[in-house]
Amino acid sequence: MRFIKIQIIAIICFGISFQSCTDVIDVDLNDGSPSLVIEASIDWKKGTQGNQQTIKLSMSSPYFDTNTTPVTGATVRVTNTHTKEVFNFTDQENGQYTVSDFLPIIDHTYVLNVQVNGEMYTATETFMPVPEFSRIEQSLEGGFDDEALEVTFYFNDPEGISNYYLSSFQAESDLFPLFSDFSDEFTDGNEIFNFYEKETGDSDDEAFVSGDKVRINLYGISEQYYNYMQLLLEQYNSDGDPFSAIPAKLKGNCINSTNPSVAVFGYFRLTEFVEDTYVFE
Repeated sequence: MRFIKIQIIAIICFGISFQSCTDVIDVDLNDGSPSLVIEASIDWKKGTQGNQQTIKLSMSSPYFDTNTTPVTGATVRVTNTHTKEVFNFTDQENGQYTVSDFLPIIDHTYVLNVQVNGEMYTATETFMPVPEFSRIEQSLEGGFDDEALEVTFYFNDPEGISNYYLSSFQAESDLFPLFSDFSDEFTDGNEIFNFYEKETGDSDDEAFVSGDKVRINLYGISEQYYNYMQLLLEQYNSDGDPFSAIPAKLKGNCINSTNPSVAVFGYFRLTEFVEDTYVFE
């Protein structure tokens, strides 16, 4: 399993000398032309209708620019290729496009179409199911530190079917969730588990104590999204590792069907998920 935890690390460098000077060096970065970013995560919480869905469109920004430019005026629709039903998303004029009558159906294939500035962007995905949690427990025995509490969820993997999963843990004190991707390649039809334990050794994190809460999500994902997340998480996990592979520009499943040479970022995914919040005793 692969884990990612996004953290903010401050590195302070200092030097002492009798005399010192500072030179300002200007570095010109080749930011390139802005590209369309499609955030199309159709997530269906198990046991709900899943009718309310949102797709976000924006333009990529230069490396040091933290602001994104929302894209308005686009035509966004999702089509169920089995039933031929079309779901038209409404422009909220802030980069968000919403629908209130979406109908999620497991194992059905859907096509995303985004038309903006005279160009058409498309992507295809299949709605993937997810099992229920069979149980969620806390322990001192399953993690890396036998003196630190961890929380573990369990579920039963369906037998005879290749399944791919994405999980996330987020404590109340976490700025970002901790993601991991895994498959049932070696555990088909068996009980599968995943756990979360605070990394207290070389970080400012403190071990879990009684009363702490952790939100846990488990998503059923397609094989192509699993492969995409593998690369994404590996690149984040290898940050600062001198022996890691050189990061590559990740391409999702969205393409510019009008002009294939034009880059587009983002992913169109269709997932069923289960969610729970665990409170440590």
